[in-house]
This record gives sequence, C-alpha cells and structure tokens, in this order.
Amino acid sequence: MKPSPRHASERAFPFLKINQRSPKPRTRGITEIRGPYYTPMGQRTLQDILETMGDYVDALKFAGGSFSLMPRETLKGLIDLCHAHEVLVSTGGFIEYVLTQGADAVRSYIRECKSLGFDIVEVSSGFITLPPDDFLRLVEEVQKAGLKAKPEVGIQFGAGGATASAELEAEGTRDPDWAIRQARRFLEAGAYQVMIESEGITENVGRWRTDVVARIVDALGLDPVMFEAADPEVFAWYVKNYGPDVNLFVDHSQIVQLECLRAGIWGTKSLWGRVLTYKG
Repeated sequence: MKPSPRHASERAFPFLKINQRSPKPRTRGITEIRGPYYTPMGQRTLQDILETMGDYVDALKFAGGSFSLMPRETLKGLIDLCHAHEVLVSTGGFIEYVLTQGADAVRSYIRECKSLGFDIVEVSSGFITLPPDDFLRLVEEVQKAGLKAKPEVGIQFGAGGATASAELEAEGTRDPDWAIRQARRFLEAGAYQVMIESEGITENVGRWRTDVVARIVDALGLDPVMFEAADPEVFAWYVKNYGPDVNLFVDHSQIVQLECLRAGIWGTKSLWGRVLTYKG
C-alpha cells in the first residue's frame, strides 16, 4: 500500500524551524543512498529506513551488481517498496561487467531492468576503456527502453570495487576537462543526470582535488550532476561549500547524518548553525 505523503505539520516538533526541502520528486538537493553491498539489505531493513527517513531519500542505488545474486521476487519486492515511498531505483554501475559479455547481453540486461521496475540505469566504465561514441550509444539504448540513463564520469581509471589507493595512484588520473566534455555530451544527449566518481577527487587521494569539483560545477552547474560522497567528511564539505541543495550519493547508514546537515539542525563545529536557506 502506498503511504500517504507527509507534510511538515506532521513532523515531530513541527514548531522548530528547519531548512525547507522541496517535495519529491525533487530536481535539486537529491539524495541517493547505497543499497546492499557492504551489508545485505532486505525489505525489513529497507522498510525501517524508508518509514523513518523516506521523505529525504530520492533514490536507492544497488552496487557491484548485488541484485544479480538475489532471488528475482526478493529483488522485485525491494524495488516495489522503494516505489511505494516515491524512491527511484538505480542499477548502479554494473553495465561495464555486462559489456564484457557482448551486445546481446547488454540488450537483455536493459530489458530485464525495465521488466523488474528499475528506474535508472547507471552507465559506467570505471574498469574498461570505451570509446565516447559507444558510451553515447549506450545512453541512447537505455533511454529508448524508457529508462533514465545516468552516466558516470570521473578522472580516475580503475575506480570502484575498493581498489587500493597505491594501485589507483599508479594508474594516474585523466584531465578533468575530458570528464567535463564527456558529461556535457551525455547531458546534451538527454541523460537524466551525471554521477561524478569520487576516486581521484575525494577518495583514495593524498589531497582532495577540490579544484576539479569547482571546475565541474562552473562548467555544468549543480542540478545536472551528483557527487559520490560516501564519507561524512566529504558530504559535509559539499554541503558547506555548495549548500544543502547539492546532489549527493551516500551510504544508506549515513542518510540521517546528511539530512541533519541539509536541514541545518546539527553538524560539526565548522557547520553548526551555518547551513541556511532563504525561501523568500
């Protein structure tokens, strides 16, 4: 049964002012949470998350192809539960594995995603080299199926799968302008949104590449991009520097902490009382 939408007046302690959030479906301040990967997640766990914090969750993203290990009906139940709470469901960056099995497998994968009720197919290539035009064709295939294509771009080759920092450092990084050009092409082709991979920027680096973030935001704006920020220090930095309406991907265990920052009700010493919105 679909829950009835909750309004601010129904929030506990409604007399306390907090930063106002746009109602779902949102176009900014989007929070995507990681589903099962580091820990399993069944309907009971997901139900707890969505019953308590569902107003602030916009999408759930599977990771590492974890859905391909589940019974089909169990997976369908998780997707249906998300939809009951107005939460979109993303495949995460699994298509690069499917690509290694050929074009027929890719087409079957997209059809099955549609059949199961996925909303978003992330199009990633962190572990493989794919020509830019082929990447665009994948985006078009996803969109032709009636799904939202969400390409992932970054500056670090081999990103993902908890690869060791030393191994990634040996790979080197790409020119950020290359990533920006790729992202712009995807958006011009109608991509729903672009995910910015954290490796090489704020993850597995000796020094955060905040300059890369600034160049991406300057070139593309905030609304069409989402930053991977599955570390409290990282998402706190994004909120501090780009405000509560920045789009972020975090682990499901971090949704409460992130929303406290977005709402302006709690935070570290450098953030407490300083995250504000003005809805004049």
